[in-house]
Amino acid sequence: MGIELLNLVEHFANTAFQVEGVYNYSIEPGRSGSMKTAPFPGFIFPLGGQANLLFNGTSYISGAKNVIHGGANMSLNKSVVGDKKWNYILVLYSIRKPEPEGFSLENAHFELVIGQSARLVELLQRLWRVSNQPGSIAKFQTETVFRCVLDEIFTCAHNQSNGDDRALFKQVSDYIHEYYMDTLTIRSLAELHGVNENRLFYVFSKYAGMGAGDYLMIHRLNHARELLVTSDALVIDIAKS
Repeated sequence: MGIELLNLVEHFANTAFQVEGVYNYSIEPGRSGSMKTAPFPGFIFPLGGQANLLFNGTSYISGAKNVIHGGANMSLNKSVVGDKKWNYILVLYSIRKPEPEGFSLENAHFELVIGQSARLVELLQRLWRVSNQPGSIAKFQTETVFRCVLDEIFTCAHNQSNGDDRALFKQVSDYIHEYYMDTLTIRSLAELHGVNENRLFYVFSKYAGMGAGDYLMIHRLNHARELLVTSDALVIDIAKS
C-alpha cells in the first residue's frame, strides 16, 4: 500500500507507541515459509542478503537499501532469494490508541527506500544491545534509540525522495527541450514518465518555480524569440513552427 512519507511522519509524531520487542534474525538461502504476523505492527530492517515478502498479497523485496513495515495479524509469505543469508532486525511496537485519522499503522504495510546509512546500522546495533539488557534505564534507552532509528529512516527516505524528484525534473525537462515542437500535453508527459499530473506539477514547481505546462510554453516562446532575432524567417512561419 502507498503512504506519503510526510503523512507517515506526521502520523508517528501524533501517535503514542512503545517498543514490544527487538529481534535479530539470520535465515539461510533458499528458506521460505508462510505465517501470520505478530499481534503488533513492526519494522523489518535488513542488514544483509535479500528476501521476498508477501504481506496480504502485496510483494516487497527486502534488501539493504529499504525498510519494510508490516501490520499486525497479517498473512505473510517470505522466501530468501540469492545465495546469501538474509540478516535483519525486527522491531515490534504497540500503539496507545486512539490513532490519528487517515490510516492505521496496525493495518499498514509499506516500504521506505532509504539508501545506505552507516548511522542507521550503528543505531540498530545499539538498539539490539540495550533491548537485551535488564532494568528501567535499558528500557528507557530502548524507547529513545528506537525513535532515533525512526528519525534516521525518515530523514534518509526524504533525501531519497528529493533525489528522485531531481532526476524526474531533469528527465522531463530534457524531453521538453528536445521535443517541444511536438504536440505535448501535461497528461502525455506524465504518462510517458510514469507519474501523475500532480506529481509533475509539484516537481516543476519545486525546481523551476512553475508548472510543467508553463515551463513548456516559456521554452517555446524563448525559442521563437531566438528565431526572430537570429533568422530571416517570417513571423507567421515561426508561429507555425
